Amino acid sequence: MEVGRELVRPRPVETEEAITTEPPVAEGSRYDSWRYPVAVYLGTRAGLIALAILSHFAFHSLVPHETLSGEFANWDGSWYIHLATYGYPAYVSHAQTTLGFFPLYSMAMWLVAHLFQSSYVVAGMIISGLGGLVATLLAQRLVTDWWGKEVARKAVLLFCIFPGSIIFSMAYSEGLLIPLIAGCLYALSRKRYLLAGLLAAFATGIGPDALVMVPTCAAPAVVAIRRHGWRDRRSLKSLVAPLLSPLGAVGFAAFLWAWTGSPFANFIAQKDGWHESTNPLAIPIQFGVLLKEIGFGLHFSHINVNVPVALAGSVFLAFGLYWLWKDRETLPIEVAVFTVFISLLMVTSLHVPPNPRLLITGFPVVLVYAKRFVGRGWRWNLWLNWVCLIGLSIITYMGRLLRP
Repeated sequence: MEVGRELVRPRPVETEEAITTEPPVAEGSRYDSWRYPVAVYLGTRAGLIALAILSHFAFHSLVPHETLSGEFANWDGSWYIHLATYGYPAYVSHAQTTLGFFPLYSMAMWLVAHLFQSSYVVAGMIISGLGGLVATLLAQRLVTDWWGKEVARKAVLLFCIFPGSIIFSMAYSEGLLIPLIAGCLYALSRKRYLLAGLLAAFATGIGPDALVMVPTCAAPAVVAIRRHGWRDRRSLKSLVAPLLSPLGAVGFAAFLWAWTGSPFANFIAQKDGWHESTNPLAIPIQFGVLLKEIGFGLHFSHINVNVPVALAGSVFLAFGLYWLWKDRETLPIEVAVFTVFISLLMVTSLHVPPNPRLLITGFPVVLVYAKRFVGRGWRWNLWLNWVCLIGLSIITYMGRLLRP
């Protein structure tokens, strides 16, 4: 035995079963791990609902046509309610119609409204509220895997007060989409490919941006195939997720083909009705629009508020991506692929650039801020998010100045 040399025992080899099996968790500690995110989430939701009520009475004279229920279903929320009420037109339309929206959120809204005998607004808020709670719990689990429990607690708070979290207090489809995406990422990290594929399939029935889940599910399959070969059982299991993931969008296209005569009716409505398009120079174009409005308008009332918010979101996104790149060794391949593809959608969209709603949909770029900021910087970060959440939420609830 050599003096001064520490005896190092060989590290046991981890099998697939050891990797995918979670250690047992005591019932009390599991309850404690849920109590904090539930308390933070419910507290912030109550605050946002109270803010909507106060805004309604404080600014009703400025926007007299706005009802309280209309605040929670503002912008796209009214279209989802219209879809749940009247369905789709039986023809291809080049105008703004319900054909511009995927069906699953409105279907869930219809089901909840009839189950509880409630209005569609209430049903939409129930779905979004519960979905936000599930998303918060999953965010904590994911960040715990990536960066540890301490960062996970900070990430929960940031997730709940980030300005984009307003969609969990409105009749908006992201309240259902985000927990499905987070659940899919968590299932992929646990190699539960069937569950991941089913969650991704439901997600692609909610909106076109969820199609990023197809390459997200394919990434672990590619890794498994390169590592074990085509014929290995683990490789074949991993293919289940990418094969199932597009079924929501494929089913919607098949329905539109039978109902309207074209599988591209949604694309046509978005392109011609909402003038949605992609452009690799979308962010510089937005900046040019802002300069033009400042130069010729001279009054803030003439400025489209969505433009500076989107430009600020672009800066936020750039820092988030940079920090995720620096921490790339701690992130699973599926998280990296998802973040890259959802970010590409944000920065190339002319109609919906990186606003808070899209940023929280690509939530890894938000959660990484909880890891990078500590001490005084973290406190300033929280205060800034609080102020933005309150200010932007008031503008979003009241009138038609700011999209969620």
